[in-house]
Amino acid sequence: MSSKKDIHVVKHADGWATKKEGSTRAGSVHGTQKEAQEKARGQAIREKVEVVIHGRDGKIRNSNSYGNDPYPPKDMK
Repeated sequence: MSSKKDIHVVKHADGWATKKEGSTRAGSVHGTQKEAQEKARGQAIREKVEVVIHGRDGKIRNSNSYGNDPYPPKDMK
C-alpha cells in the first residue's frame, strides 16, 4: 500500500485551498487559485507527490507530477 498523498487545489469559502488527499481540513487557504497552486507545487516538490488542480465546479482540470512517475510521457523517456 502506498503512503503517497497527492495535494489538491480546491475551491474554498475564502478563496482557494491546498488539501492533502484523504484530509478533511485545508492545509492552507489563498485568495487566488494561482497562489494556491504555487504553494501546492512547492510542497509537492518536497514530498515528491502530484498536484491535482480542480476547477470552480470541483472537476479535475489539470495535474502535475513532481515525484517518480511510473508512467512518464513518452517524450520524456
